[in-house]
Amino acid sequence: MTEPAPAVPRSDAVLRPDAAATPDTAPRPGAAPAVRTVHTFELTAAERAKIRALLDTAFDGDFADQDWEHALGGIHALIHDEDGLLVAHGAVVQRRVLHANRSYRVGYVEAVAVRAGHRRGGLGHRVMAALEHVIDTAHDFGALSASDAGAALYAARGWQVWPGRLTALGPDGPVPLPEEEGSTYVRPAAGRPLPAPAHPLAFDWREGDLL
Repeated sequence: MTEPAPAVPRSDAVLRPDAAATPDTAPRPGAAPAVRTVHTFELTAAERAKIRALLDTAFDGDFADQDWEHALGGIHALIHDEDGLLVAHGAVVQRRVLHANRSYRVGYVEAVAVRAGHRRGGLGHRVMAALEHVIDTAHDFGALSASDAGAALYAARGWQVWPGRLTALGPDGPVPLPEEEGSTYVRPAAGRPLPAPAHPLAFDWREGDLL
């Protein structure tokens, strides 16, 4: 899932989506909160629990276990306030996408959220900037599924709606995803072109929401 605002259970939950700082270390007074980027394996059980609690709150309890599973296994961007409270999160995970007989390494954005009371302050942009840096340096291009409310954030950052068809590689063959067309956004990695929309993007299979 990424960012709604108000919450909509897509891949985004920035409600109304690098300097390292430990979760319980407050930044200098008056300084902008640091963005911490960390792989899932580096998170403690307590840190994972705090991220899940933020996402449950941001999505008004409509963040399922499968949505949480989709956000794991990649790089997380975390922002804590001066008291050490987690106030913003986003993740980018790797997915394989077939396009015109080529397999792409795609950075897929999930679970972007900003805590109520900390919204409209640019935290969603800061989280996305950190995730986009990961995409630029580790992936062929980025992709995400946006809610109507969250789409403005991504468009403002140069993400664009994928204009072609979408499918998923199901156990029994390709599964068309027409309902995801118009809300799936892509962004080229630095120095790399996007695939041509003449051919569909075929995403790897997963449980729950496919995009």
